[in-house]
Amino acid sequence: MSDEQIPTPPKPEAAKTSLLRSSSVVSLMTLLSRVLGLVRDVVVAQYFGAQADAFFVAFKIPNFFRRLFAEGAFTVAFVPVLSEYRKQRDMADVRLLIARVSGMLGLALLAVTCLAMLFADYLPWIFAPGFRSDPEKFALTGDLLRITFPYLFFISLTAFASSVLNAYGRFAIPAFTPVILNIVLIFAALVTTEYFSEPLFALAWGVFFAGLFQFVFQLPFLARLRLLVPPAVNRKDQGVRRIGKLMIPALFGVSVSQINLLLDTLLASFLEDGSVSWLYYSDRLSSLPLGVFAIAIGVVILPALSSRHALDDQASFSRTLDWAIRMVFFIATPAALALMLLAMPLMSTIFYYGEVTAYDVGKMTLSLQAYSLGLLAFMLIKVIAPGYYARQDTKTPVKIGIQAMIVNMVLNLILVVPFAHAGLALATSLSAFYNVFMLYRGLRKQNAYQPQTGWLRFTIVLVVANALLGAVIYWLMQSPEMWLDWQAAKRITQMCIVVAVGIVVYFAVLIASGLRLKHIRGDPF
Repeated sequence: MSDEQIPTPPKPEAAKTSLLRSSSVVSLMTLLSRVLGLVRDVVVAQYFGAQADAFFVAFKIPNFFRRLFAEGAFTVAFVPVLSEYRKQRDMADVRLLIARVSGMLGLALLAVTCLAMLFADYLPWIFAPGFRSDPEKFALTGDLLRITFPYLFFISLTAFASSVLNAYGRFAIPAFTPVILNIVLIFAALVTTEYFSEPLFALAWGVFFAGLFQFVFQLPFLARLRLLVPPAVNRKDQGVRRIGKLMIPALFGVSVSQINLLLDTLLASFLEDGSVSWLYYSDRLSSLPLGVFAIAIGVVILPALSSRHALDDQASFSRTLDWAIRMVFFIATPAALALMLLAMPLMSTIFYYGEVTAYDVGKMTLSLQAYSLGLLAFMLIKVIAPGYYARQDTKTPVKIGIQAMIVNMVLNLILVVPFAHAGLALATSLSAFYNVFMLYRGLRKQNAYQPQTGWLRFTIVLVVANALLGAVIYWLMQSPEMWLDWQAAKRITQMCIVVAVGIVVYFAVLIASGLRLKHIRGDPF
């Protein structure tokens, strides 16, 4: 091969810029989805208040299995193998892998969905046993599950298509797809509830059709890549077997946070009415920065880390991971601080309408503050765990995940008595810190990650910037209880002022300290 034919590797700066650009695209699309998700939650809260417990459980169960089968274990097992096939094999082998993996995944999903619909009346015994004290709510949850559970089949295949698109650098479409769910549920709540004797059935059917529409939406984009192939079932395929072997331990390890949230729901079902809804709304708001930034970065770096591992480029692997961790600190610390200080103003501004009472806002505030304490840990898990999955190590996160879940269960039992539903949220946050610490320590012991230069200065600047941000928020927000007395327009206006001034102050301190775009791209700071 001549010199002209030898492909030139991309410059490190170009690779970093590409990661930043891709993360930004995913973040923007996810932000749109999350904003619409908040609108959806506001609409649901206005119509149902804290009386939507049955729907939230019926929606959370298929969502849990979705993360288990699709966005969780499957993605972290499939993407590294697919990335390896792209680097080392031809297009025919890639298409064959996609066909056989989609066939096996679809078959497994169909079986699970049918079983769940058959035994829908019994699932609430496992996931919300406290509902047994209210036979009507318990029966309603089972009826809703029969409608919502097929969502698992469609959304898991959507996640499969998203994994393929992400592996080929097409990040925008998968990131935009969840917007469809929010639009459909908003439509269901606003337009179709009047056609049902039980309005919650409108939301359940909205979930069903949202899953179908999201799956169909992605098919043309797979076709453009010549990767829309008919499914085939072949359990003996080497790639399928490797993915299955990686997926088995990842089924648990990657879904620890979801298992913890389900444990919260289970225990909350024994508490006073509305506890499940309070936890749901506060978790949704605390998850906004998690989804917009951490998950976006995790989605982008997984194929990048997998490619670096396949090329045995350990230095680049470590630099990429270090960049991702710094980006999380850059975003998570001010977000967590703002959520903690502005918990009641945020909850009153977003949810204090219709059926939501001041009492509900107060309860949501407590659990939001508890979740905000763990936001940094939640976000770090999303970018550190890919450091294992990219190297096709799914066993280590499992061991750590088991330990973290045990910690969460013990803390749940300790904290639920004095703090009720907020104690469940606090236990989840504390166990997340244990989880991320063990993941970080494992990577360091394996020499898979070495912190780059500049961390001390970066930390000092963040501390100063967040201290000033906290002071500004505390000064501008006045008394949190006053927000409940204000009209909606005044709450929204004041919140916009607080957020805008806070952002300006935070970034002004960072810029004054010498932070520039090149540092965000990955250059030493």
